[in-house]
Amino acid sequence: MIGASLCFLQEKILFLPTTLAQNYQFEFRYPFEELFFKTADDVSINALHFKTVNPKGVILYFHGNGGDLSRWGIIGEHFVSLNYDVLIMDYRTYGKSKGKLSEQGFYDDAEYCYNYLLKSYSEEDIVLYGRSLGTGIATYLASKHQPKQLILETPYFSILDVAKHRFPIFPLKTLLKYEFPSNEFITSVNCPIMMFHGTDDSVIPYSSAQKLKSVAPENKTKFITIEGGGHNNLISFDLYKDGIKTLLF
Repeated sequence: MIGASLCFLQEKILFLPTTLAQNYQFEFRYPFEELFFKTADDVSINALHFKTVNPKGVILYFHGNGGDLSRWGIIGEHFVSLNYDVLIMDYRTYGKSKGKLSEQGFYDDAEYCYNYLLKSYSEEDIVLYGRSLGTGIATYLASKHQPKQLILETPYFSILDVAKHRFPIFPLKTLLKYEFPSNEFITSVNCPIMMFHGTDDSVIPYSSAQKLKSVAPENKTKFITIEGGGHNNLISFDLYKDGIKTLLF
């Protein structure tokens, strides 16, 4: 039964979106623009673009597998407070975004957002930030472009690797439609890479992040271990906060 669930219900296991009414009004502490990107004929991607005065650069943020922009926008404000513009998109079926889920669809929508930023920012001013699920998407983009920095919070070797940790007895390679192979993408990344991962992460094993670090370009990659850190609380640790401030100084 578990094997059948993995095969037929894997999208419901992997993706945990919440939805918003199309007329939902976002409220945040910092100025922002709400955007809708028509990335394909049947796709509409909702995004928030926070803007500051004289920004140090712009962060393209890819969030985790749950929630919507009403939550992730608040988290994005942390980077606005460090004087960065921030662009955050909701994935297909999340929040106000619409479209059929597919792994390639995630990459295509991310590429659209990157190209949108290139109209207003130079590539050397773009920082890619991925959290949890979003680390695979951010790493994919970094492998295709030349951003200033790639920051990964609670990254994974691949979704397949995480699934094997949870369900070791099943032939997951044939069952899973989604792999998000960060391990393959990261070998082509040419910008500096910073990874943050907690030792007590119960969602993405610390060992999966270590495996990713082992195949990343050695001279470009730094890995910060947060002892006792979980999956959703790294921001409460000084080691994470100090690391982010140093990166975004």
